Amino acid sequence: MVTPAAKRDAVAHLQIGHEVSQRRACKVLQVDRSSVRYRSRRPDDAPDRARIRNLALERRRFGYRRLHLLLAKQGLAMNQKRAQRLYREEGLSVRKRNGRKRAVGTRAPLSLPLSPNERWSIDFVSDRFTDGRPFRILSLIDDFSRECLALIPDTSLPGLRVPRELDGVIIKRRAKPKTIVSDNGTEFTSTVILKWSADNKVDWHYIARPCGARLRHDASHSRECIC
Repeated sequence: MVTPAAKRDAVAHLQIGHEVSQRRACKVLQVDRSSVRYRSRRPDDAPDRARIRNLALERRRFGYRRLHLLLAKQGLAMNQKRAQRLYREEGLSVRKRNGRKRAVGTRAPLSLPLSPNERWSIDFVSDRFTDGRPFRILSLIDDFSRECLALIPDTSLPGLRVPRELDGVIIKRRAKPKTIVSDNGTEFTSTVILKWSADNKVDWHYIARPCGARLRHDASHSRECIC
């Protein structure tokens, strides 16, 4: 019996079960009467709880930290401690599983881009040098014009570098897009990317099928997942 709520419940149980006064119950349990009589002035959390619960169902591999960033992007003013409390009280958690963790994004279908700079696609391509050393290439493509906006090769391309490269393309070549599409790789599902997306007001859409597949474009501007 540690929390004030638990103490109030214990006092109420003692009053009802043994028909004693509140003063007597508080004295027996050594509880301050002011704590028992306190009535919370906290506003109703039901709408915020519903938003966190619905968002957690859409992003099943997101914990409260990443959900908090998404809520801030949607305009909900809430500090991280409150988001953690509501997340915990709703019984939400990210289930641990073996193997690589993948964040499942929203499953709403993507609309076709109607103009340049409306939607970009970002992905990694891997290969090896003749001596066997691996390297990666970060590719960025405009889905409407099919223009390759960037090809960044390096032997190491961590997730922290992705926002920096995106900022470089936006500053030097293009205005920021409305939407960026990626797979569920850890470089694209980190809190760094979510914060960048929220700060720049760019929607980030994860492909519905988290299979690590490459993407093929056809003449109708659609995206097909090839496993």
